[in-house]
Amino acid sequence: MNAEITSVAAEFVQRFSSTRRGARLARMLALHQLDAWGVPFGTTPSDTAAQIVAELAANAVTHGHVPGRDFELRLVLLRGDRVRIEVADARGERRPRPRVPQDGVEEGGRGLLLVEALAEAWGVTGRDVGKVVWADISVR
Repeated sequence: MNAEITSVAAEFVQRFSSTRRGARLARMLALHQLDAWGVPFGTTPSDTAAQIVAELAANAVTHGHVPGRDFELRLVLLRGDRVRIEVADARGERRPRPRVPQDGVEEGGRGLLLVEALAEAWGVTGRDVGKVVWADISVR
């Protein structure tokens, strides 16, 4: 994890099946958790978080899938009105990077351009099995 996480106010962690259905459920539960933390549905921070969770969860399901392995969503409410969104999968050798498609031929990578535009910071860190893709956003 990134060394910046030093002032945790609250945390939510849940594993999901590495399926499209699991990715949708991760997005829905993230929004419910943020609402419980005082980030109301339909606000800009909630919508931003929804888009980032959707992109990172879709990437975990599409590119980070290992048969029989789940992906994990972790939300960390940080003091200072920030939230870190982390999605972990089991494919450590497949590091994501944003890509601008050449002549519309190349598929993929566009979602990370969106994450890069919406997040204050984002990155990838390794773990024992797989990787964690994280993004920090302001919720105020």
